[in-house]
Amino acid sequence: MKATATVVAAAVAALFSIAADAQTTGSEVQRDVNQQQRIEQGLKSGSLNTREASKLESEQSRIDRMQSNAEKDGKLSPAEKARIQRAQNQESRDINRLENNAARGNPNSASSQRMQADVQRNVNQERRIEQGIQSGQLTNREAGKLERGQARVDRAEARAGADGHVGPNEQRRIQKAENKQSRRIYREKHDAQKR
Repeated sequence: MKATATVVAAAVAALFSIAADAQTTGSEVQRDVNQQQRIEQGLKSGSLNTREASKLESEQSRIDRMQSNAEKDGKLSPAEKARIQRAQNQESRDINRLENNAARGNPNSASSQRMQADVQRNVNQERRIEQGIQSGQLTNREAGKLERGQARVDRAEARAGADGHVGPNEQRRIQKAENKQSRRIYREKHDAQKR
C-alpha cells in the first residue's frame, strides 16, 4: 500500500513538473509573439521605420538564440529563464523607446509593407511554436531547435532592413527562409515525439 502511494505521488509530481516546464517554455514563446506584434504595429502606425524595425529584429534574433541554447537540454533552468526575461524586458524598453522617438516611418511605402509582411509571418510562426508547446506536440528540445530557426529568419530581416530599405529580392530570400521554417515547424509538430 505504501509503495503504491509513493508511486502515485511520484507520478503526480512528474506531471506537475512537465506542466510547469511547458508553461515556462510556452510563456517565453508567448513573449516573443507579443514583441513581434508590437514591432508590426509600430511599422503599421509609422511610429517605427524600417531601420528601427531591423534593429529590433536583430535583438529578437539574439533572444531566440538564447532560448534555443537554454532549451538544448530539454529544460529551462531558473537562471536561464531569468536571463531570457531580462533580455526580453530590454527588448520591450527598446521597442517603447524607438516607437516614441522623433523618427517616423511611412507605413505605406513598399519597403515598410515588405517588412510588415515579414514581421507578421514571424508572429504566425511563433504562435505555431507556442501552440505546439501548449498542446504537447513539441518537446522543449524541439521548441529550442525551432527558436534557432526563428533566430536565423530574424537575422535575415535585420540584415535586409539595416539600410532602411527592404527590396523585393531581399524579401524573396526572407520568404524562402520563412517557408523552410514553416515546414520545420510542421514536421516537428507532427512527428512521433510528444511532451
